[in-house]
Amino acid sequence: MTDLSDIRREYNRDGLRREQLPNDPMALFSLWMEQARDAELSDPTAMVLATVNATGQPFQRIVLLKRFDEKGFVFFTNLESRKAEQITENAQVSMLFPWQALERQVAVTGVAKPLSHTEVLKYFVTRPKESQIAAWVSNQSSKLSARQALESKFNEMKQKFAKGEVPLPKFWGGYLVEADSIEFWQGGEHRLHDRFLYVKQASGWQIDRLAP
Repeated sequence: MTDLSDIRREYNRDGLRREQLPNDPMALFSLWMEQARDAELSDPTAMVLATVNATGQPFQRIVLLKRFDEKGFVFFTNLESRKAEQITENAQVSMLFPWQALERQVAVTGVAKPLSHTEVLKYFVTRPKESQIAAWVSNQSSKLSARQALESKFNEMKQKFAKGEVPLPKFWGGYLVEADSIEFWQGGEHRLHDRFLYVKQASGWQIDRLAP
């Protein structure tokens, strides 16, 4: 067994105090996202999305956040992918934004709801043409005999859609995750991290400090 127990560092960039917190967690998320972008982090919109299959086995993968507002968090995917199949079975998901360079994490739990065709199309037409074609090519999560098969299919579809617009595949869509809890984690000295949990209530958001 490889021993990694001696790998450690101190967290001492910032602190987070109750008086700094807005009543709405999306206001704080918006600020932290802006700061992550200003810090020029690699892939600041990348988030770990966790879903659960019918037997209770969790799976995680990194997806990109494409939009957020007071309603929730939006991402797009192949609707025949493993993640989409599992969301159909159990719409409860969790997301984690690992902004390690800022010694921050944001963890979200909520329900993933399919976006309308209009909302999906509105985003799809903004993608680069190669990305639009790739959406047609990949039967996401299925087994492949070789990478060459994928590249051959891409070249085939690239010729097919060489002229004109690339249509939206019927099997491609997106989800809005309506949050029921959002936790903000800020690293602290001596492992005394600051953690605040927002839990959605009928009257608004309940805010509690959690032990590190």
